[in-house]
Amino acid sequence: MKVLSIFGTRPEAIKMAPLVQAIQQSPTLQSVVCVTGQHREMLNQVTSLFGLQANHDLHVMVPNQTLNGLFGRTLERLDTVLTTESPDLVLVHGDTTTACAAAMASFHRGIAVGHIEAGLRTGDLRQPFPEEMNRRVIDSFSQWLFAPTAQAAANLAQENLSGQVLITGNTVIDALAWTCAILAPGSEHDLALCAKYPWLNPDKRLILVTGHRRENFGHGFDDICTALAALAARQDVQIVYPVHLNPKVRDVVMARLGQLPAIRLIDPLAYLDFVWFMQHAHLILTDSGGVQEEAPYLGKPVLVMREVTERPEAVDAGTVVLVGTSPQRIQTEVERLLDNAAHHASFCRRINPYGDGHASARIVAALAGESVNEFQAPPQH
Repeated sequence: MKVLSIFGTRPEAIKMAPLVQAIQQSPTLQSVVCVTGQHREMLNQVTSLFGLQANHDLHVMVPNQTLNGLFGRTLERLDTVLTTESPDLVLVHGDTTTACAAAMASFHRGIAVGHIEAGLRTGDLRQPFPEEMNRRVIDSFSQWLFAPTAQAAANLAQENLSGQVLITGNTVIDALAWTCAILAPGSEHDLALCAKYPWLNPDKRLILVTGHRRENFGHGFDDICTALAALAARQDVQIVYPVHLNPKVRDVVMARLGQLPAIRLIDPLAYLDFVWFMQHAHLILTDSGGVQEEAPYLGKPVLVMREVTERPEAVDAGTVVLVGTSPQRIQTEVERLLDNAAHHASFCRRINPYGDGHASARIVAALAGESVNEFQAPPQH
């Protein structure tokens, strides 16, 4: 079976990398890799880290692009790849516009689609936008629905879709487990990163911040900055914020927080560097989906600056709290984690509902026609 794996953004690449590695090691599967060329520098960092090489590059990025333009270019340029390669199966990941376009292009060609991370839902098409719609569209005609959790599988069952559902765990945990192994304390990579970031103050508790969601553009990011500025007045914390390159994020953050000495604004981090920062964080503030999955594996409290999440499992497990973008709510919840040791400890139980590091192996086994034991999350205590 020839399997064409498609990804473009860094989060997609991180989650697809261990799966592509597993496909390449399979004696019964032939691997072809296509990248869309988004976030070029960050994408190259991930493929280099995991030793992957692309067979095709769509080069879809243009200045000031629109979602419709990106969708159209991906659809058109991928059609040539599909004609050239004639794959038996196309694997797409997650909820991006390019994943949706790639799945649609494959559907038009009568090629089977496998959706990695199928079944995530918020129930609100506007949150996250346009990701919620993208997921639903991809799931509607995928032959393989690789659900990361039992809840995701239940969502798919409720929608009565025709694809074959398999609960695999999330491939991001595969990638994270591998990365943590090479970042062991005192390892070559750990020592190199300690030297790379000498300004990180071990005497202060680290608050790691990420933010990029479209629904937070405008007032949302302005409110987030208000909360961070208030927290920066404390003497016992250091805030590190890798700022997204999108001007609608970067311009606001730089203008509001750029002069505060307790806040270190840096460029987006390579994946290895970001995992290292997560390992050193006392808590994480984010609006990212992937961080909600990664942080529980690391035993790190996460406050999610969104009103809804398509990943409710960690909320139910008590390692994630939705705080929205209200400055008062963010500040209150952060200070509670800083000032109440027992409350902080309750988040750090390392209950990981998202995977056990074997998601990629399950997917490859299923594609090879082998029997698979589905992922089961550990019980909550």
